Amino acid sequence: MIIREFRPTDLRRVYEIEWMAFSHPYDVNILKQLFDFGAGFLVAQVENYIVGYILFWIIEENNGHIISLAVDQNYKRQKIGSKLVNTAISTFINFNIFKITLEVKAENKEAVDFYKSIGFKLDEKVLNYYEDGSDAFKMSFKYFNDKNMDNTNRNNNIDNNIDNNIDNNIDNNMDNDIDNNN
Repeated sequence: MIIREFRPTDLRRVYEIEWMAFSHPYDVNILKQLFDFGAGFLVAQVENYIVGYILFWIIEENNGHIISLAVDQNYKRQKIGSKLVNTAISTFINFNIFKITLEVKAENKEAVDFYKSIGFKLDEKVLNYYEDGSDAFKMSFKYFNDKNMDNTNRNNNIDNNIDNNIDNNIDNNMDNDIDNNN
């Protein structure tokens, strides 16, 4: 699997994934406009097949925002989402962005737990955030800004922190499952 920049020829497949993943997907024209406006747009590709994407951008000085993340249902639980988020975080770091935010449906426990496993924290609940009236959690990911550390070391440190958070979360979930079964 590779993570690469989105190309306009990927739009049809990204839109298919968008429709699979969300009950109220973005319109295809919105996805294209976000790309045209310069949003970060990455895809995960297995062989020649797009299996996931992430959209993100800088919303203000030192603050990045993940707009959307989706993985094809047939490719879930293969760390594709984690790799997409990790690559977006590394991109933000390269632009000296020190805080990343996102919104996720409050009822989407799987997504909330996924983002927590990477290191995102719950900031607040926003009532009636989505078009369908459902609530959202605002979440954020913050990391240190050590000006004496070069970008390569910072990126490696973030990669290791994300991998450790994921591994610890998996270990904790397995321990909880074992405890609950006893």
